[in-house]
Amino acid sequence: MPVAAAERVGTPALNFAIFAFFVLVTLVIVVMAAGKNKSTTDYYAGGRAFTGWQNGIALGGDYLSAASFLGIAGIIALAGYDGFLYSIGFLVGWLLVLLLVSEPLRNTGRYTMADVIDLRMRAVPVRAAAAVSTLTVSLFYLLAQMAGAGALVSLLLGVSSTAGQDIVVAVVGLLMIFYVMVGGMKGTTWVQIVKASILAAGAAVTTLWVLSRSGFSLPALLHHAAASSPAGAAVLGPGLEYGVSTVSKFDFISLAVALVLGTAGLPHVLMRLYTVPNAREARRSVVWTIWLVGLFYLCTLVLGFGAMWLVGGKQIEAAPGGGDSAVPLLAYHLGGTVLLGIVAAVAFATILAVVAGLTITASASFAHDVYAGVLRKGDAEPADEVRVARITAVVIGIVAVIVVLLGILIWKAPSLLGQQTVAPVEEMNDYAPKPETPAKPAPKPPPKPSNQ
Repeated sequence: MPVAAAERVGTPALNFAIFAFFVLVTLVIVVMAAGKNKSTTDYYAGGRAFTGWQNGIALGGDYLSAASFLGIAGIIALAGYDGFLYSIGFLVGWLLVLLLVSEPLRNTGRYTMADVIDLRMRAVPVRAAAAVSTLTVSLFYLLAQMAGAGALVSLLLGVSSTAGQDIVVAVVGLLMIFYVMVGGMKGTTWVQIVKASILAAGAAVTTLWVLSRSGFSLPALLHHAAASSPAGAAVLGPGLEYGVSTVSKFDFISLAVALVLGTAGLPHVLMRLYTVPNAREARRSVVWTIWLVGLFYLCTLVLGFGAMWLVGGKQIEAAPGGGDSAVPLLAYHLGGTVLLGIVAAVAFATILAVVAGLTITASASFAHDVYAGVLRKGDAEPADEVRVARITAVVIGIVAVIVVLLGILIWKAPSLLGQQTVAPVEEMNDYAPKPETPAKPAPKPPPKPSNQ
């Protein structure tokens, strides 16, 4: 089922219906958990009542963002083996969390990253610095997720106008605020569990579908993918993205360090380790997460090369969203509008769940570290602290929406002024064949001077 590069794919009405169903389910979950937030421990750590496997699945849901589902598969579809290096780096990072971070962090019995550092250093400067770090990381993470929501909906619902994408971003912001204000950590955790389950199920079904096209043979799938790529068999080995030059090799070293160490420093990942009753359950949480994340990234390998084979790199690059459209286009190719709608709804639910986790982390950091720890010197009432956290969630949501809307406006400003917008060309596309530039005609010789 070939898909032309267009403003949308599939049936917008069906896509919207599946979107609405998943959003409704998450809203019901949050409302059901709302009445159980009676203390700071309930709001920040879910009452520390989650088991290891529950928190492990929620950790995986918090970690597997739209970048993992859409982005990594898209990079593999365009760059082959080098794109899979992202998956390896992310997965190895969880070993550091398991061996070095999970047990000591949970043994502190606190709420935020600053609480751990505060045990050995001066409280006020440490809390202020940790809060600034957490808020900065969370905000930029939020911006990327919300911008991704706008791009995803523009592909699947045919929303090409700036006003339409603005509405989508605003709706994501409102849902994010509602999740955090009403559900707290308990509601957010259950949303993450549901989201991780449907994400794993959707990825597994699509992976098996792709493998069935190649006779359930991974070598056959890779052979077909290489035959469909402009780079040929080179996509099956390293070097297309990281290895062309000395600079790109150092880029890969920098990327590997960031992927491995960055996972252990993500504030919304660290905060979730407080939601279990003891250090043993914290370790079990990370083990469950490693299994979930590892199996999911194996699915992205099949999805990426499957999109390279069945959809094609040129079609992926021409679609709205570029590489991020690889999985939706693959789903449309395999199962038509129904599978596309399900995969798109899973991706949208992924974005909603991740932004909710980021928001509660940022709001808890401000309320617990800045308000209670710095401004009130540790003498804040629990009810006041929770109220400040909820207000902070509203402020963060509004700021994130405004910044994303300004970014969309600035990005589209040249086209709104009637100018041609030139999209940045990523390095991974350098190996694609370039059209030949026609040779310029030779200049005509000047006329000879007349003898008259």
